[in-house]
Amino acid sequence: MAIRRSATKRHGLPTVVQLRLAPAPAQAEALAAAVLLCNQAATVVSRLAWQHRVFTVLELHRLAYYEVRGQLAGLGAQAAIRAIARVAGAYANRRASKKRAHIFRPYGAVPYDARLMSFNRDARTVSLWTPTGRVTVPYTGRPEDLKAIEALPFGEADLICRCGVWLLQVAVTLAKPVVREPVGGFMGVDQGVANLAVTSDGVVLPGPALPGPVGGNGHVRTLRQRRHRQRRRLQKKGTSAARRVLRRLAGREHRMMTDLNHQISTFVVREAERTGRGIALEDLQGIRGRVRAHRFQRRTLHSWAFAQQITFTRYKAARAGIAFLLVDPAYTSQTCPECGHISRTNRPARGRFVCKRCGLAGHADHIAARNIATRGIAGWADINQPHATGLPSARRDRESKPPASNGGS
Repeated sequence: MAIRRSATKRHGLPTVVQLRLAPAPAQAEALAAAVLLCNQAATVVSRLAWQHRVFTVLELHRLAYYEVRGQLAGLGAQAAIRAIARVAGAYANRRASKKRAHIFRPYGAVPYDARLMSFNRDARTVSLWTPTGRVTVPYTGRPEDLKAIEALPFGEADLICRCGVWLLQVAVTLAKPVVREPVGGFMGVDQGVANLAVTSDGVVLPGPALPGPVGGNGHVRTLRQRRHRQRRRLQKKGTSAARRVLRRLAGREHRMMTDLNHQISTFVVREAERTGRGIALEDLQGIRGRVRAHRFQRRTLHSWAFAQQITFTRYKAARAGIAFLLVDPAYTSQTCPECGHISRTNRPARGRFVCKRCGLAGHADHIAARNIATRGIAGWADINQPHATGLPSARRDRESKPPASNGGS
């Protein structure tokens, strides 16, 4: 009999909540042994997959299941199955670019499913598989995360040890609200390097609209340049003390940018919800291959988190029931939103826009955001009223054809 997912899981919104585990010393040792063993199993399976050029889950299971369980004592059946699925997922999208077998870090995150863990929601404890038997560990977390664990259906979880702290990141499913009609139009958001985000209302983000220690886009660039110079200096030095400082600073810039993108996306979604509008962003997929940047600007361009900001805005808009669209980014900063004139000469400077036809002037990023908002309205109309454009459609062609003859002369 096939196992069918619930309607909430099939049509809901997946998200992740993070729980902090509080294991006893003996339990922490057991968890560390489980993480090490599961990563060793994944590496063994990965080498077998690469050697035999077998990458699908079913064929890899037939090839590696008994082999990996025979090599690694204490590896459970379900742990071996999860290791095989993990290897298949690792090769699914990066097989063509791989030059050698994928090696898993000894203490990397390990996935746990319903057969490897179970929650006692009343006692707020979780039972986790280890090679020496299950351990029952209490957990804590933010109030909203604890509420989600208690009320929502959950799926797999990742067991992580980060700087001596044990974390369990659990996938849960939220109920998907109905997307409301954007009665107020769309809010356009232009993303860039000089300015992280500029809305069609003229708000520059980050800036005074966002609380926090970061003063603005110039402050962000200064912090990133400072971190880059610091890393370069320590890497050039190469001493043990320099490497120790690099480990301490690892991930600090990434956490700062992730926090900024969360703040920007939250502000945009709340403003759209307050005004009854939808959200439109540029579809920047492949921008690093299309844009030719000066060699002094390549590091800045290739390290900017365009996709992360889009992802954050998309899932927060879906949770709030707000319409979200990605539009074509072509010529958004060279098009006049009033008369529609398109020309490169409309951009006399990087941050300046002056229309050569009607004379409209303003900040180039604000003009681009206004054009994105306009394209969002047009794109929403195309999605919800596919015949309003007058373009050919399969349905109209089918309806306009005369009924087929049943025969005769």
